[in-house]
Amino acid sequence: MTASYDIPVVIDRREGPYGEVVLRRHGALLQIIANGCFLMDTSDGRSERLLVDAALDALDGRAEPKVLIGGLGVGFSLAHASADPRWGHITVVEREGAIIDWHRDGPLAQLSAAALADPRTKIVRSDLLAHVNETSDTYDALCLDIDNGPDWTVTEDNTGLYGPAGLASCARVLKPGGVLAVWSAQPSPEFEGTLRNAGFHQVRTEEIPVARGVPDVVHLAVGPG
Repeated sequence: MTASYDIPVVIDRREGPYGEVVLRRHGALLQIIANGCFLMDTSDGRSERLLVDAALDALDGRAEPKVLIGGLGVGFSLAHASADPRWGHITVVEREGAIIDWHRDGPLAQLSAAALADPRTKIVRSDLLAHVNETSDTYDALCLDIDNGPDWTVTEDNTGLYGPAGLASCARVLKPGGVLAVWSAQPSPEFEGTLRNAGFHQVRTEEIPVARGVPDVVHLAVGPG
């Protein structure tokens, strides 16, 4: 008897300004692939939810805080933020038009339709670093889920976000006492040091155990303002 295995099926493939982006289905899962490298799928979402919850908890009861979510991904962070009435306003910055389309009119709408219909939600198509450099808005929390985190980026341009200049831009759009939460595919003591050197304080890391390998983590820090 021959064993059968699910074979990934490509649903959509787009060529954008940052390379190729693919949405595919593998069994019950939807997966996003960027430039041939797996980015994320719909299998879990615990770390994305922790990203949002940890930022809100660190704000210590601030009324109707504004959150900026960097990276739409498969929509876990947005959906979780929208499900919490304590957030006053939710802005999501996503640079890949294909990913936004997959949420608005495609298969990923099953995860994000209610959140996109939420009047608190605003979707901005932009590179996250460009947005924080150009916007006049300020936020109580920045929840960043860009690429694979500080130490392993699929797109080279994303490395600048996690360096001194990128963190200075993030600090600029944080309100006094605002919180920066950064998802990473692995712990990064070096990034903790970069945060401190950039003037952030109360720096800490929360781990999310995974089935195999090193844990996902959320790096948390309070802005220098």
